[in-house]
Amino acid sequence: MFQQRRQFQFHRAKTFDPTPYIMRSKIEVTQTVEEEFIAKNSFNNFNVVQQIKNNILSKGYTTLTPIQDEVIPLILEGKDVVGIAKTGTGKTAAFLIPLINKCFLNRNQRVLIITPTRELAVQIRDELVSFSAGLNIDSVLCIGGVSIFPQTQRLRRNPQFVIGTPGRLGDLQQTHKLNLFNFNNIVLDEVDRMLDIGFVREIKYLVSLMPKTRQSLFFSATMPLTVVEIMRSFANNPVMVSVKSTDTISKICQEVVRIGSRQKIDVLHDLLVQEQFKKVLVFGRTKYGMEKLAGDLFKRGFRVAAIHGNKNQNQRQKALNDFKCNQVQVLLATDIA
Repeated sequence: MFQQRRQFQFHRAKTFDPTPYIMRSKIEVTQTVEEEFIAKNSFNNFNVVQQIKNNILSKGYTTLTPIQDEVIPLILEGKDVVGIAKTGTGKTAAFLIPLINKCFLNRNQRVLIITPTRELAVQIRDELVSFSAGLNIDSVLCIGGVSIFPQTQRLRRNPQFVIGTPGRLGDLQQTHKLNLFNFNNIVLDEVDRMLDIGFVREIKYLVSLMPKTRQSLFFSATMPLTVVEIMRSFANNPVMVSVKSTDTISKICQEVVRIGSRQKIDVLHDLLVQEQFKKVLVFGRTKYGMEKLAGDLFKRGFRVAAIHGNKNQNQRQKALNDFKCNQVQVLLATDIA
């Protein structure tokens, strides 16, 4: 099994001067692969319908990542899988491609995908739509922060894919709008993150309502004891696939911009008008502070958006989409990002 290690090394700049400052970082990342990865499979060779292969090609996917190369054949064989891989390794496609094929070939198949955050659920839903184009695969997104009524209406159509967060899925189940016993496939994505947030009880409860005979897919970046406990009660003789990586930063250059008697907003303004600051993510400690800074920068003519806990889901998603599509230059965020 291929194990990819990326070695980075952090160098931190420290200052003991109490003078107010703004720190900006320029990070250069060097990736060292200790063993060259050569895929055993290809997208074209997988035993999936041709339309899925066409959709993969239209998305520009040409080569498999390690997690995809290992996991897709196992899921196509109907096996339970535990995948240990970090975000960004291609695991979403690794479970969506074979599950879409399964649902296309058997319209009685139902898939429940549980994620820790609304934004990840939206991302998976969008990937599902693109991978399943032209296949008449129905899905519903069940997340908080938006009205529950449209979700209940969509569930009446008995969609093949339900993607959601534990809280909203629990609400729908409690009101009998979602019958989990109808689902014979389940994906738990970023399980360790869900446990960090405190969804252990909700996850165990939701899984307990599903049929014992099912295909279970389990993805996590790490495998602490709490994750192992859930995995043992969740999967049936799973195959474990681990794509391990250790991230170190080989070179990081941090710059401390001293303010002196100037206002921080003025110094930030002078940075943002520079050519190299075309797309900037600014973190702040408080929701109030980020919202106030957004207003100040907007008045100065900058294209800016803010994302924090006081924003509803539509506002949060619009801010992320606008930043992704370069419609805003500066995205201001609290830890929610």
